[in-house]
Amino acid sequence: MTIQDPILEVLEACDERRAARRQFMRYAGGAAVATAGASLLAACDDKGSGYVAPAPTPTPTPTATSAISDADVLNFALNLEYLEAQFYSFAATGAGLPNSSLSGTGTQGAVTGGARVNFTDPLVARYAREIAADEVAHVNFLRAALGSAAVAQPAIDIGVTATSAFSNAARAAGLIGAGEAFNVYGSDEAFLLGAFIFEDVGVTAYKGAVSFINNKTFLEAAAGIHAAEAYHAGLVRTVLYRKGINSPNLDLIGQVEAISNARDSLDGSTDLDQGIRPTGSGTSAVSNLVPTDSSGIAFSRTPAQVLNIVYLNRSLQTSGGFFPSGVNGTIRTSANN
Repeated sequence: MTIQDPILEVLEACDERRAARRQFMRYAGGAAVATAGASLLAACDDKGSGYVAPAPTPTPTPTATSAISDADVLNFALNLEYLEAQFYSFAATGAGLPNSSLSGTGTQGAVTGGARVNFTDPLVARYAREIAADEVAHVNFLRAALGSAAVAQPAIDIGVTATSAFSNAARAAGLIGAGEAFNVYGSDEAFLLGAFIFEDVGVTAYKGAVSFINNKTFLEAAAGIHAAEAYHAGLVRTVLYRKGINSPNLDLIGQVEAISNARDSLDGSTDLDQGIRPTGSGTSAVSNLVPTDSSGIAFSRTPAQVLNIVYLNRSLQTSGGFFPSGVNGTIRTSANN
């Protein structure tokens, strides 16, 4: 696989003055990466949610960590960016990515679902448009950096039927009942909850990928996208927290907590997820806008753990959930939790 030289040259120009930050990111990422895997909302079947994780047949073989190249990691990230870009683009504008941004190696798939949100809060509409533009830019940047090695967009499910990925995710979290549908495009609050399903996962995915990247140029690029995803996640968490405090009858804080717990049940035994429920009360109350460990450091997820979440399954799988035919590229198998 080949990487486009012009992209490397542009990014190399920043290397010396940012060497210290790259050094830190390499150290921090390497120290935090776990070896366990994960799978999102299917895990709630043992808690009475009604969603049962399908048994893998046949059992896939996970990709060996030692065989992962820098291009493999960037292509893994590109799959996630396709998903986010399509969701936000449809929500903000009513249209997805252009066909020119979808081709590449592997099987190109179509997008199922997607609709424009009739926002009632103009600020949320502005946030959606900004995040959509960022996610589209991430797709274009990664495709340019990977050149002919870039994977095609796989089949993506962002629909709202009762059997869609969003509905299965919401059902596993206990937000809806059996046979019900969760329309993430139906209101500002539903859109924000849909965004929350993705955003924290993106942050932990990029942080977890740091230790797999050897090329300092790609490390710089991944760190930059990670920072952008962290801003997005922080914004979504903040708006949900504000709306949850101002309109307690909506129980947004409780719903976010439920989604967080459902995600956490998929990525192994370690607690890598947090909702936005504050601690304390009155003048001593403390918000939880930034999910960190006791050292104030954001969590990491391995690629396999991330796939557990987007596949909505905690077992060894190569497809499911938001990627009904799996992702394209070398990194495509979730972990067995």
